[in-house]
Amino acid sequence: METKTISRRDLLKSTGVLVVGFSLFGAASKALAQGDALSVDGMDPTVLDSWLAISKDGTVTVFTGKVELGTGVVTALAQIVAEELDVPFNKVYMDSGDTDKAVDQGITAAARTVERGGVQLRQASAAARQELLKLASVRLDSPVDKLSVTDGVVSVIGSPARKIAYGDLLGGKRFNIKIVAAGIGWDMKVAPDVPSKNPKDYKIVGKSIARVDLPAKFTGEFVYSQDAGVPGMLHGRVVRPATSLSAPASIDESSIGNIPGVVKIVREGTFVGVVAETEWAAIQAARALNVTWTEPSLKMMSGPDAVFDYLKNTKSFKDNIVTSRGNLDAGFSKAQKKYEATYYWPFQLHGMIGPPCAVADVRADRATIWTGTQGPFRTRDAIAKLLNLPPKSVHLLYREGSGSYGRLESDDVAEDAALMSRAVGKPVRVQWMREDEHAWDPKGPAQLTTVRAGINAQGNVVAWDFMDRSLPWSESEDNPLLASSAVGMKPTTPGFLNGAGGGGQIYTFENQKVLAADIPWVQQGQWPLRTSNLRAPGDLARVFASESTIDEIASDTHTDPVQFRLRYLTSDKRISEILVATAKRAGWTDHVSPAPASSGTKASGRGVAVANRANTMTAAVAEVDVDKTTGEVTVTKITLGHDCGLIVNPDGLKNQIEGNILQAVSRGLLEEVQFDSTGQKNLDWNSYPVIRFEQIPEVEIVLINRPEMQPLGGGEPSIVPVTAAIANAIHDSTGVRLRRVPFTPQRVLGAIKA
Repeated sequence: METKTISRRDLLKSTGVLVVGFSLFGAASKALAQGDALSVDGMDPTVLDSWLAISKDGTVTVFTGKVELGTGVVTALAQIVAEELDVPFNKVYMDSGDTDKAVDQGITAAARTVERGGVQLRQASAAARQELLKLASVRLDSPVDKLSVTDGVVSVIGSPARKIAYGDLLGGKRFNIKIVAAGIGWDMKVAPDVPSKNPKDYKIVGKSIARVDLPAKFTGEFVYSQDAGVPGMLHGRVVRPATSLSAPASIDESSIGNIPGVVKIVREGTFVGVVAETEWAAIQAARALNVTWTEPSLKMMSGPDAVFDYLKNTKSFKDNIVTSRGNLDAGFSKAQKKYEATYYWPFQLHGMIGPPCAVADVRADRATIWTGTQGPFRTRDAIAKLLNLPPKSVHLLYREGSGSYGRLESDDVAEDAALMSRAVGKPVRVQWMREDEHAWDPKGPAQLTTVRAGINAQGNVVAWDFMDRSLPWSESEDNPLLASSAVGMKPTTPGFLNGAGGGGQIYTFENQKVLAADIPWVQQGQWPLRTSNLRAPGDLARVFASESTIDEIASDTHTDPVQFRLRYLTSDKRISEILVATAKRAGWTDHVSPAPASSGTKASGRGVAVANRANTMTAAVAEVDVDKTTGEVTVTKITLGHDCGLIVNPDGLKNQIEGNILQAVSRGLLEEVQFDSTGQKNLDWNSYPVIRFEQIPEVEIVLINRPEMQPLGGGEPSIVPVTAAIANAIHDSTGVRLRRVPFTPQRVLGAIKA
């Protein structure tokens, strides 16, 4: 393979090409075969040329800091651009996640890419269209308001023969104009003064267009980060102790002396790695290297129960009041019945199918990194700090990994590769092993949630007191990752809030308080039990607690669960409308839960839950069968309602909802990190099971499209209510109320017997 170094200037000599991370060089090499010179000098968001370029054949190349995580988001972004420019969808090509070409639009996370990044690209495209119409007005000698655009061709209204294509107007040249851009990352406002197209005129947005990334994935031609490589690269593996609070006391280099191809043992601070000529040699060396580790300065906790005790008894460093209304003491004083329960949510893995992989080429004054990070600019800056280089000297190119769900916001493997490449002066590819990923994946944190509620004599909720005690993300903001910690960098913050939504604040109660408390974890987070954001962070646990309590009160007051919720869903009609639509599609019939007891060994039931994540409204109806002799739960069907405002790509959104549902079922029934004071116990798929094909339920989806609204998130919200709905369905079928996830057969059977 011939190595090509492609600059932004070189790429913009071309017509552009779909660059979503299919290969290291393939897309760019195609681009070099076409086009005339076009000089673009930077990524200043106030320069329109930083956002897009138009070639002579009318192809539009869009430069974006947002990346494809397997969610179809790059397809949706291309639809938005094509719509605003009035060009065919197949003429838009996305150059994604290259820090030398794109504006920093913030990380791809939190289901905010279409909501924030899509609007930024829409407005940049609107500004481009406005400028193109000005140019056409001069060329066609017609006022702008007398012009129309179809498929990238501008024509005079009433005189269709007078026309000119975008490529003839601008192809091979710069826009060379300034636009307004204020703020940073996903909060940046781009060209807010430029009018965009009326949604009533949309022809591309709102249509189900096939995802551009899937064909190569179906045929096996797609190049994931795990497949990427550069000529002459070496291979590396990291050697880690049972806990990162241990340091290498000694290393017996002779222990790998018989393994051919070993290049170097890399030691820097407490970081230990091996570099070899082949991947197999690196694997063998990492397994065989004899390292004597010091006793850890702090032992791991004895198990999950010890963590829950820690959450319960440790003073928070920050209390986030989400909702405060009325007077709780007064509410509880007039309550005829009071409720109090505690809910337990475990550490869970991201469960990436492919462990992370990166290639780094570090030289004295520059570094090039190929990796699957969700935040190209964040990872670039972290590596610049690690290597003591200015950020502009680090070039990061995105290559999609196999899975993410928040995992690759903390891009450990890129730092591992950078350290090893610097040590040997050559490109190094580092691939984590499955046991590395299961052990050192920064987990979705454990949560302990207590709900207190009170109802009056009429069965109305008069008091609601919700407190979630959660661990913040130790791997966040400016806090160092594993390699950075190993070379001596220290955390600068106590971590980032694990979300604050889902505590029942969607309901309007007379006296109500919802609080999310952050419990310190940074020092403890240096264990393998590091923490970070896991899909819809924090919300699954909080909605499980709040929706279970709502269901319990509905049952006690002999009220149908749907009707009881509607009584208090008064703050936003969208949530009540999605609940009604979902219940209708599911064929819900009003009843009091639990359902009448069955006489056989199988009990069936239905449960409901609602949620609001980042203003996307969701509702779920779960149908389950429970084997009363074994405790095994089978989720037979999930009906999921989803309202995310304007829908850009209905089929793409359904793909996301289906994936969210399956992951929610898996996390609710199966997933829990097990550990004791010696370390983590489940380091493979046998000991950390995830949902299998035969366990996948039937899925039915209800979409409410609101073209009058901005598009909102679709990547995370639909996972939120599903586990809660399953818990309520288990209660409906068996009469038992589960308060600890996952709902394993042992826990379900124990509850039935109790």
